[in-house]
Amino acid sequence: MKTGFDSDNVTMFLAVLDQGSFSAAARALGRVPSAVSMAIAQLEAELDLVLFDRTGREPTATAAAKALEPGARQLAHQLRMLQGQALSLHQGLERRLSMAIAPELLTAAWQAPLTVLASEFPALEVEILTAPQADALQMLHSGCVQLALVFERTAIDEKEGFQEFSSETLTAVIAPSLLATLGRNKRLRPADLLNLRQVVVVGRDEEQVDPRLLLSRQVWRTDNPQTALSLVQSGLGWAYLPRSLTTPHMGPGSLVDIGFANMSNEVRLWADVVWIKERPLGLGAQRYIELMAPGSL
Repeated sequence: MKTGFDSDNVTMFLAVLDQGSFSAAARALGRVPSAVSMAIAQLEAELDLVLFDRTGREPTATAAAKALEPGARQLAHQLRMLQGQALSLHQGLERRLSMAIAPELLTAAWQAPLTVLASEFPALEVEILTAPQADALQMLHSGCVQLALVFERTAIDEKEGFQEFSSETLTAVIAPSLLATLGRNKRLRPADLLNLRQVVVVGRDEEQVDPRLLLSRQVWRTDNPQTALSLVQSGLGWAYLPRSLTTPHMGPGSLVDIGFANMSNEVRLWADVVWIKERPLGLGAQRYIELMAPGSL
């Protein structure tokens, strides 16, 4: 009964092509030359094809061998991938790694570790969701995601483990037209904003705003930084927004920084990758956390 290609003779077939002889292929594979020669002869008999011309000093690939080579290399690659996936699953690789990212951190340094992860675990599926910080943490605690990329929390949750990986600068910004209504040519003080509407980015179910970012009595809420930016540009309020988001829009006709007389108009927040300590992490999540540590790449 003819069986054709299998994992063993595919390896030998490609080794002979790459090494140029049965003896060199045998050395590369740690086999004896007779075993390689017999395996190729058996494959030729099963396929009813001549794969190597043996009339010269060394075997020469025939047209049939050259035609089969691309498929054989693809099969060998797929076998290596399958073996690697099986080994990874045996060692604890999860089928899918799901992460929730606060939208203010979309420009932070979280993509480069994924490049390494994709190379090391090509079979791993990755799901990336964007959600306001409170929602991202809720998804983490409920088990919808294994990791959350969020800003530092004002209080420590003993259930959470975290690795700091970056920071983001939030800047107080306002539309020039709204700033003009304050009738001030000098730098402001926080008290000047008490009665001016503030736009804040919070989760859908979040009632509390980070006290470091709240100055005004009247607050409009949104779960999207881009929406907050649009509201500020329209003169409907001021906001603390990521510098990476506001920089392209800065100008006298769109957006300006609020200059404070007695404090900085910037708040620097550290960013963490967070997981639940009591919930075991797969190899993919563990490796991603390692790669997110400063200086790892």
